[in-house]
Amino acid sequence: MNVRRPSPVVAVLRLCLYVLLAGLLLLAALRSGDSGHPTAVVLSVLVTGAVLVAGAVGPAVHRSRRAAALWVAALSASWLVLITFSPDGLWVAFPLYFLQLHLLPVRWSLPAVALTAGAAIASFVAHGAPLTPGAFIGPLLGAAVAVATVLGYEALYRESERRRELIEELIAARAELAEAERAAGTLAERERLAREIHDTLAQGLSSIQLLLRAAQRLLPAGSPAAPHLEQARSTAQDNLAEARRFVRALTPPDLEHGSLAAALERLCRSAAVDAPKVRFSVSGPPAGLPTPYEVALLRIAQSALGNTLRHARADRAEITLSFMDTTVALDVVDDGVGFAPGGVRPDGDRAEPDPADGGFGLPAMRSRAESLGGTFTVESAPGQGTAVAVTLPLPVTGEPPGTASADHGRLPLPRVVGSHG
Repeated sequence: MNVRRPSPVVAVLRLCLYVLLAGLLLLAALRSGDSGHPTAVVLSVLVTGAVLVAGAVGPAVHRSRRAAALWVAALSASWLVLITFSPDGLWVAFPLYFLQLHLLPVRWSLPAVALTAGAAIASFVAHGAPLTPGAFIGPLLGAAVAVATVLGYEALYRESERRRELIEELIAARAELAEAERAAGTLAERERLAREIHDTLAQGLSSIQLLLRAAQRLLPAGSPAAPHLEQARSTAQDNLAEARRFVRALTPPDLEHGSLAAALERLCRSAAVDAPKVRFSVSGPPAGLPTPYEVALLRIAQSALGNTLRHARADRAEITLSFMDTTVALDVVDDGVGFAPGGVRPDGDRAEPDPADGGFGLPAMRSRAESLGGTFTVESAPGQGTAVAVTLPLPVTGEPPGTASADHGRLPLPRVVGSHG
């Protein structure tokens, strides 16, 4: 058994064990007159008691396994001397069983208990006691009770420790989950506010500015309304710039310090710490994208790459951002185990989990793409890797930056599907 810092209950039980052992030694000393060697019995009791006190008050016995083994060996040796001279020393065997089981490892304590029981039986016979079943059953039964009690307690203690560690892990996991949910909620609210400002205030102010500019062109030269229209247009322009600053401030942190391509490259570098190797590339001349487009493409890339890292067991993966004439495309390809779309992955997870499970599955990616008038495609087969492709229509030329026309969904969108890894 491992030597450990005792709990209050164990400390009390150990003290009771020491008191019991001391009482049995005192009994042997008081009955020394019944033996043929009273002086030898008293000296043996004193030596055994001195060894007992040294170990009971010595902190090294309870900190070091080696010191505990040496103390138990010395106590057992002095007890063997005692039972050589006094049959009353046999009663000390029972508390000695518990000390051996408590302080020694199992591989040593069980043989020590067996040898102690054998020595008790041999001493009982050597002192001329009649050979009865009780002479054998008593020490053996005491040893069996001690072994069952101590090993049972150890099993309960280990189970209690496992439960305690599990509870601590659950508490820590709950705290981490709560923090993650708060962070996710904050990011989701930031994205929602950015979309609301972009789709309402920014577009409304942009329309007001265009209408005022058209009205200015229709006014005759020298009209007294011209300064008021110019002031109104300037105010609308300033407020439009302020609205766009709000949208940029609410942009996800990954997009705060650079373009979408830079954010995707950082994502690949952070994922490259673990297998598989992840590569990022850009195809075509980069074009400026509205914030909702960048957010959607970044979140889809994060989710798809997360699925690859968790499930695909791939050796390599590649993220490609492609800018074309009328669309922007994102491809996430891996050479992993693949799956049957709509079925079950080889690791037992469903290929397309319910968005209610966390919102990071294929349905959530498809929803993001379709909400912006785009398309979402998955190609995979068992053992042939997985390719996730999303295409979004680029904003109409001449539209104010950072806005997206509601007619984008009617643009002809080419079907873009990444190749298998």
